[in-house]
Amino acid sequence: MKKFELPRFAGAVSLCLALGVPGAASATEGYFALAYGPAQRGVGGAGVAYSVDPMSAAINPANIADIGHAMTFGLEAFSPRRGFDANGAFPLPDGGADSGHEWFAIPNFGYNRPLEGGGALNVMVYGNGGMNTSYPDVANPNCAAAPGDTGIFCDGKAGVDLMQMFVSVGYGRKDGNFSWGIAPTFAAQRFAARGLNPALFGPMTTDASNFSGRGYDISTGFGLRAGLKYEISPQVTVGLAGQTRFKMTKFDKYAGLFEDGGSFDIPASISAGVTFKPRSDLALMLDYQRIFYSNIAAVGNSNTNGLFGAKGGAGFGWDDVDVFRIGAEWQQTPDMTWRAGYAYATNPIGKEDVMLGVLAPGVVEHHFSFGGAKKLNERDTFDFAINYVAPHKVKGPGMFGSDVELDMHQFSASVGWTRRF
Repeated sequence: MKKFELPRFAGAVSLCLALGVPGAASATEGYFALAYGPAQRGVGGAGVAYSVDPMSAAINPANIADIGHAMTFGLEAFSPRRGFDANGAFPLPDGGADSGHEWFAIPNFGYNRPLEGGGALNVMVYGNGGMNTSYPDVANPNCAAAPGDTGIFCDGKAGVDLMQMFVSVGYGRKDGNFSWGIAPTFAAQRFAARGLNPALFGPMTTDASNFSGRGYDISTGFGLRAGLKYEISPQVTVGLAGQTRFKMTKFDKYAGLFEDGGSFDIPASISAGVTFKPRSDLALMLDYQRIFYSNIAAVGNSNTNGLFGAKGGAGFGWDDVDVFRIGAEWQQTPDMTWRAGYAYATNPIGKEDVMLGVLAPGVVEHHFSFGGAKKLNERDTFDFAINYVAPHKVKGPGMFGSDVELDMHQFSASVGWTRRF
């Protein structure tokens, strides 16, 4: 094997994607994505114990050892439809509103290269969609008591926008039936909030001047992802993967919104899975994932936990999320593969947290996936996936005994190109 050299164009593409991944909308497991490439989306995000292309390392770094020499590009057109209904929920307008900005483009890139002496190197750039909402400047008679007179929170157009981008450089190795991988990962976050009237929220925060309308702020940090995989037999493989909590720099411009003066770390998660191959042309996958949102105070603390921005103060009240996935991949012919999957994710927002959940209504639960791969020639493969997330609603009390009901459903379509060397 030739001495390893990362192609210059691969590095350039990584940089471009790192700088250009757009802020997306509320993703499907809270604000974690269902998956990070079309091959994985086609099976409902499953694959802790199964590798397909370089993006498989985003699910489990232990997959790096089985991918071979390959490069992949992907693009997802993601459309979340979210909004709320309100009945006398001061200050929200009666009848509620729907969020705009319904389509987002989310790219991904991965490169995998075997090394001399065993092992392999993997480079990936991918993103989580964030807590994105964009409510129009609607008429709101409930704002008569506030200085503003329009918008869902009496200060014109309202919403939040969170983007998370990851750049991962991983190493994986296979010894016999056992594979392992480790991937130090750099993360960057971009966040903005607007339309939250200071006259309404000022008494609820330690710093009303850094609560809303400060434009975008950037936060960076590092975390570690790692995984194991063991082939029990040619038919059965099991896997385990996880990521640490990412310690991020603070959002100084939103020191009055997030706990402890702008702290907003990325939560840890853990996944386990098994792949069963009853025939050489069929793979069946079963995965479980837990995302520890409740350990991030800005996200998990109750909104009654004192003031926003204070150490140990108020948050959005999110619970941990459990995700169960099943997926199937069937190779119909040497050139055509079909995929299908289903994922169920518990809803992180309880009825007691619907008021602030208006800003980030990530309440969906049932995810359905279909896709496939067409081999174009000996080196190139075209992947595609379609995902549908069924409508889900959560209803709870607003202020002064009123009712608020959150709702969301989603569509997405993905395409990708993989080249093997």
